[in-house]
Amino acid sequence: QVQLVESGGGLVQAGGSLRLSCAASGRTFSSYVMGWFRQAPGKEREFVAAISRNGGGTYYSDSVKGRFTISRDNAKNTVYLQMNSLKPEDTAVYYCAAGRQEYYSDVYRSATYDYWGQGTQVTVAS
Repeated sequence: QVQLVESGGGLVQAGGSLRLSCAASGRTFSSYVMGWFRQAPGKEREFVAAISRNGGGTYYSDSVKGRFTISRDNAKNTVYLQMNSLKPEDTAVYYCAAGRQEYYSDVYRSATYDYWGQGTQVTVAS
């Protein structure tokens, strides 16, 4: 069992930055692929970014590529999402997730993740 707790959300002006953190419980953090998803009001949950178990591989949606950076610290059981050049359309609840995907083509799909955090609100004002 893995418990995930996100933090770092808030209100920011367009063009600003935020860094989200997701702290995981348990001793098997490094065995999980970690992902970030987001869900805006009235919209489906969408993939944002993912990172491989050792941090050597990162994956991004086209909408955030070049602006967001995912990273992890396995010694601290934490995954981060650095968000720069924020836009109003980035406004959403952001969730971190942990999965044991065998194929990295699966990291983009929310159904392949086993554990989810409760989410943290990010609001970008125009």
